[in-house]
Amino acid sequence: MAETREEWIKKRAYTLWEEEGYPTGRDSIHWEQARHEREALEGSAASSNGKEAKPKAKRSVTGTKSNGVVTPTAKRTASRKTAS
Repeated sequence: MAETREEWIKKRAYTLWEEEGYPTGRDSIHWEQARHEREALEGSAASSNGKEAKPKAKRSVTGTKSNGVVTPTAKRTASRKTAS
């Protein structure tokens, strides 16, 4: 049997409450966060024809782009401060 939207939100809100260490007085915050997460899932999971759509992979490019050409940026190195 498929889980309803309301049941999903209820379970997710409970999980958020558990993850935060069972705080009191944050039930509405957990419920809203769960509701927003469900809305995000619903928005990304369905395409216009109603079938599930795979999310596109995000590409990460380091560097600057000029005229379609990416020039890599110099790697940063950690610097240490010495005590005076």
